[in-house]
Amino acid sequence: MLIWFMEAKMKIAKILTTYMIILTLAGFLSGFAPNTAIAKTSVQGAMIPMNFTELAQKVKPGVVNIRTVKIVKGGGRVFRHFFGKPFGNNDPFKDFFGPFQQQDPQQREFKQRSLGSGFIIDREGYIVTNNHVVENADQIKVKLANEKEFDAKIVGRDPKTDLALIKIDESSDLVPLKIGDSDALKVGTWVVAIGSPFGLEQTVTAGIVSAKGRIIGSGPYDDFIQTDASINPGNSGGPLLNLKGEVVGINT
Repeated sequence: MLIWFMEAKMKIAKILTTYMIILTLAGFLSGFAPNTAIAKTSVQGAMIPMNFTELAQKVKPGVVNIRTVKIVKGGGRVFRHFFGKPFGNNDPFKDFFGPFQQQDPQQREFKQRSLGSGFIIDREGYIVTNNHVVENADQIKVKLANEKEFDAKIVGRDPKTDLALIKIDESSDLVPLKIGDSDALKVGTWVVAIGSPFGLEQTVTAGIVSAKGRIIGSGPYDDFIQTDASINPGNSGGPLLNLKGEVVGINT
């Protein structure tokens, strides 16, 4: 009986010792678990953003929609120009179209409309966009993120780099964007594009830098950033931003 009691006591002691070791190890690991999780989240956050909500809210007030109108003279009787008078002097359509053809076609005016994007660079109302967005425009309208609209004038243009600087007379509600360092961009870096594709204002798209230094034969200063962020007609002149909200390129 004594031998059995001693053996049972030793077994219980071993079980308790093992149990204490497990508890100690569990406590030891649990002490490190939160730090491990935080470190993992931190690394993931640096590599893959959870979302772009804060970035979009921060920079969208600095992005504008640009609409232009160009007055074009000319046009008119294309049919007559190419085909002459197929019915001779007995034109059955003369009475119908005659009143519209009295004016010299070279004096007629037509409005060509286009749209694009831009971004504010200071509180004095200066805005950067693409040259082709405002080139030869007779009227330029700028619409801010707060829906306010202003007439704009061209301050300067550079067709070779397809850049233009325009200005509006407004300073109270302007939120300028910071200019970043495009040379510091690396292939694979996350970037965000904001603009008005197809007239859909304040559209945000995201992607990565697919390549740098692209030469596409567009002029003497070919050095383009390629991105897989969605860029469409109307995005021209809008900013390409890094995750700090700094402008590192102009979409075109």
